[in-house]
Amino acid sequence: MELAAAQALWEPDTVYLNTASYGLPPRPSFEALSAALDDWRHGRTSWEIWGDSTEESRGSFAGLVGADVEDVAIGATVSDFTGMVASSLPDGARVLAPDMEFTSNLFPYFTQSDRGVTVETVPAGRLAEAMGPSTTAVAFSVVQSSSGEVADLEAVEKAAAEHDVLTVVDATQGCGWLPLEASRFDFLVVHGYKWLMSPRGTAFLYVNPALRDRIRPASAGWYAGEDVHSSYYGPPLRLAESARRFDRSPAWFSWVGTKPSLELIASVGVEAIHEHNLRLANLFREEMQLEPSNSAIVSIEAEDASTQLERSGIQAASRAGNLRVSFHIYNTDEDVAALLKALGR
Repeated sequence: MELAAAQALWEPDTVYLNTASYGLPPRPSFEALSAALDDWRHGRTSWEIWGDSTEESRGSFAGLVGADVEDVAIGATVSDFTGMVASSLPDGARVLAPDMEFTSNLFPYFTQSDRGVTVETVPAGRLAEAMGPSTTAVAFSVVQSSSGEVADLEAVEKAAAEHDVLTVVDATQGCGWLPLEASRFDFLVVHGYKWLMSPRGTAFLYVNPALRDRIRPASAGWYAGEDVHSSYYGPPLRLAESARRFDRSPAWFSWVGTKPSLELIASVGVEAIHEHNLRLANLFREEMQLEPSNSAIVSIEAEDASTQLERSGIQAASRAGNLRVSFHIYNTDEDVAALLKALGR
């Protein structure tokens, strides 16, 4: 689908420049979710049809990040998955992370301090040079939530390979607009409610298949079984051989709303969305007399400006004392013009 045609599937009442907080659902996602909720209310169906959306979403996500579907687990939150990875690190592990890393990919490592796990933080741009032989894992976001800074993936990947360091990557602020290849990393986790424009409560984890046996599926339940429908009751343990062993029981309605959003992103193409988002972000940056960037998120010094913008019908956010605006598929040149006008430009 052409991006311009896809834009007709959104009808925001505001100039919405806050996808880095949560994305807006396209019409097919909202309608699918509404229909499922109505079916639930009136008892019209069994749950299996909602479960089908979970599996189709898993397949769509695998396609978006170039992964084998057998290497993708599903869950509800980033911290649940990173917590599982953190608890599987060896005693005394040393973790490196950005100093402004979103805490869902940071706090889980601090909670392992009783096992001697330590965390060192450095500026995001220094991750590659800070890695060394004593580093066990590097945990970082592809795109920093507060600033929009895009990680130097090649440099981090190269340094991690050189020092045999595990890579735990949070791609929540990139997946959906930034082309990504999950297999470059050991673990890649994404929540769907931002740039994948899905309901909150759907998350994905890519696991390097060579590392499956090193991760303890501590929250395994019926949905992590090799055969889901024969895993309801009793021993013995019979987990899936694939990354499905790390699955959490799906929040059905969130997955119903996720499936159409991922299909739409795949139809338009991440490359096309990437080009569109960067063009708008850099148009705004140019008018603000800022250098061009490689991020769909723009952070500028304008404390509390989001409240001022809201009065003009513009939704944005304040993060780390700055104004943060984010541009996605449903945004237009007119949105940039409205933003500039509200800022007195």
